[in-house]
Amino acid sequence: MRIGLILGDQLSLSLATLRVLDPQHDVLIMAEVADETAYVPHHKQKIALIFSAMRHFAHELRSAGWRVCYHQWQPDSPFKSLLDVVQYYQQTLAQQPGTSVESLVITRCGEYRLQHAINNEWSARLQLAVTVFEDDRFICPPGWFRQWSRDRKQLRMEFFYREMRRLTGLLMLNGRPVGNEWNLDHDNRKPWKGQPPLPAAPVAQTDPLDEEVLALVERDFGHHPGQLRPFLWPTTRTAALAELQRFIEQRLPWYGDFQDAMVSGEDFLFHSRLSAAINIGLLEPLEVCQAAEQAWQQGQAPLNAVEGFIRQIIGWREYVREIYWLQMPDYSGLNGLGYQRPLPRYYWDGKTDMHCMSECFRTTFNNAWAHHIQRLMITGNFALLAGIRPADICDWYLAVYADAFDWVELPNTLGMVMHADGGYLGSKPYAASGQYINRMSDYCKHCQYNVKTAAEHNSCPFNSLYWHFIETNRPHFVGNPRMTMIYKSLERQNDEQRQRIQARAHELLARLDDL
Repeated sequence: MRIGLILGDQLSLSLATLRVLDPQHDVLIMAEVADETAYVPHHKQKIALIFSAMRHFAHELRSAGWRVCYHQWQPDSPFKSLLDVVQYYQQTLAQQPGTSVESLVITRCGEYRLQHAINNEWSARLQLAVTVFEDDRFICPPGWFRQWSRDRKQLRMEFFYREMRRLTGLLMLNGRPVGNEWNLDHDNRKPWKGQPPLPAAPVAQTDPLDEEVLALVERDFGHHPGQLRPFLWPTTRTAALAELQRFIEQRLPWYGDFQDAMVSGEDFLFHSRLSAAINIGLLEPLEVCQAAEQAWQQGQAPLNAVEGFIRQIIGWREYVREIYWLQMPDYSGLNGLGYQRPLPRYYWDGKTDMHCMSECFRTTFNNAWAHHIQRLMITGNFALLAGIRPADICDWYLAVYADAFDWVELPNTLGMVMHADGGYLGSKPYAASGQYINRMSDYCKHCQYNVKTAAEHNSCPFNSLYWHFIETNRPHFVGNPRMTMIYKSLERQNDEQRQRIQARAHELLARLDDL
């Protein structure tokens, strides 16, 4: 008999572990344990989503003829880690007459921390052979990225994305991109001003198993951040496929135009919220992209929307995973700008007079979700401008978003948001003043701070901190060709103006928790 461990982000019947094992002879193990829920204070909805999806998947596996040993969450359980649970079931199964456990089979984890322990500790602790298979649910073939990156001084997602287009054939015609352009991002930067009408908001559709888990989370994880209801996440493949279809029909046609837009009180706009379902395995990334491509082929969605959506999946999603496994474990400790300020209080309680930040915190804590521009250009941009310690903001993103797993969160936050990797992932920092926020949202109209000034007592903190960031980090960026115009703008400021802006920025940093 072999045993296979199925993790909470591996809820796919196509998983390598399930292809290798035999339901007639082998046993699967699944477990809800303290070590995986508490290493950061995960949002209540994130815990509920994973626990409920795992329980639904275990039921699906049993219906398909698998024997599943499932350890449900118990706050006083003596089994705190996945290894504890595996060891327990190994011993229990071995005690059955005529049974011996030959080996443990697992598909590569999404987190270096756990995979490192499995590779280096589990076999000795279990006195059992441990076999790890590559997670081929991802599109980039194992080893391909390492070879592709070997002789490159800079790894740019755009060129990787083109290779993934060629590999998958998505939006390709005779070896060329349809429309003769690889990237249509220049068409995807419109603010939303009321038209077209927004689709109806998602409606909670929980079943008894979901409700059981929600009650458990409220009871035992009530001290974790976020609201538990409304709980809008699909927890089965059937529900996830229905969510995909709703997105294709109701939101994808306008996703491209308005994917960067932000509006007070509107949480979802034209976004899919499918990333969590993809990341835990309820949907396959390629099938999601193919569904979007089919919508374009049938005239249901324009090319800029479909290309932009597909790029997020086969471009950024695949790219950051490859960066993660290529560079870990050293990557997690990078701090190229030497930032040391702790995360401000409002990242946990959401209470700030900066309306843009308040709105992003509201949707984060209400939904365990915010769209990519809210994460990158509001909460992330502020952390970059304020000099927040990268480890602090990385842990925050990992904790509060339902789709955040270490392989996808760490490169996006440490590299793309915080530029802490020295430009390895992105060629320039994603720093912006309040003018960008004002252009892409209605947030500034509802804010007590003045987005038109940088040096006054009520100036938008983003404005003052932006120019402080540019001035302070001159040694890092003045030679960057993509920032030449920014430094020319800085030089055009007279000495008095620059001094007043810097004074305003220092005053803000001195009372960062009170903004």
